[in-house]
Formats: sequence, C-alpha cells, structure tokens
Amino acid sequence: MTDTILVLTEDTLNPADVQHILSLHEDERLAYRVLVPADTERNVISGIIDHLSVGELKQAWDEVLGREPSPTAAKAEASEQLERSVAELRAAGREADGAVVDDDPLPALRTAVAAGGVREVVVVTYPHAVEDTFHTDWASRARDELHVPVLHLYSGTSELG
Repeated sequence: MTDTILVLTEDTLNPADVQHILSLHEDERLAYRVLVPADTERNVISGIIDHLSVGELKQAWDEVLGREPSPTAAKAEASEQLERSVAELRAAGREADGAVVDDDPLPALRTAVAAGGVREVVVVTYPHAVEDTFHTDWASRARDELHVPVLHLYSGTSELG
C-alpha cells in the first residue's frame, strides 16, 4: 500500500506550492489526497484583520462590504480549486485525488487519518493573523487532534506557518 500525504488547502495549489510539497519527499513514490473546504462561513472580522495586517486596504474594505457565498457557489468554487490542484500534482507526475469538504475540515482530516495510510498532513493557507497568532488555524488544530506530523505552508511562499 502506498503512503498518502494529505493536503488541506484553502485555495488552488500553485506550482510553487506543489514544488514545496513534493520536495518534502523527493525520492519517494507517494499518493496525494487534496481536501478543499467549501467556505460558506467566512469570519468577516478575521478577514479584515488579515487584509489590514499585510496592507491590503482595498481588500479589507471589500471584506466589510462582502457577503458570505451561497453553499452552491462555495462548493462550485471549491470544486474548481480541487480540480486545478489535483491537475497540478498529476502534471508533476504524482498520483493524486481529492474531495471537497465542509467549512470545518477537521472532521474530514480525522476520518482520512483514521482510515489509515496517511503519513502526514500538509496544510497550505494564506497567513491569517488572528488564527495563526492564537493557534486556532487548521494546522494548529490538526496538530492537537491528529497523531501524524502536520506541516503548515503559506501559499506561494517557502514560509512555514
């Protein structure tokens, strides 16, 4: 049985993300399973703080004016992100599949790890000032609950969360 790397991402994996993930196990043949939450319950205050913390004033204002997406729209967006992420991994010559999961991805992570074969979890997100500071982000929560290594990468960078 091939070991699996579980990848949880809040957006489409870009080529740099795929390169960083694959560089963790360059000489091994592993399967990759991508999970993308359908984000229907955005935290407006955290979103505003995230944008302001990196000087994105327009995006912070847009967050104030924005509304939560409908469940249908959120699932459609997550499906597109999943499809493109899996395609990136396959283009790099790796076995990959995935699924769209609920807003809170921890139950899906727990289920996948409990099923066996998951070697580690890689969480790929943008920086989130509030969640990262108070360790309520997905990676911190997964580290607290799962019995496998959890790595947190910031999307598009080589920075660790």
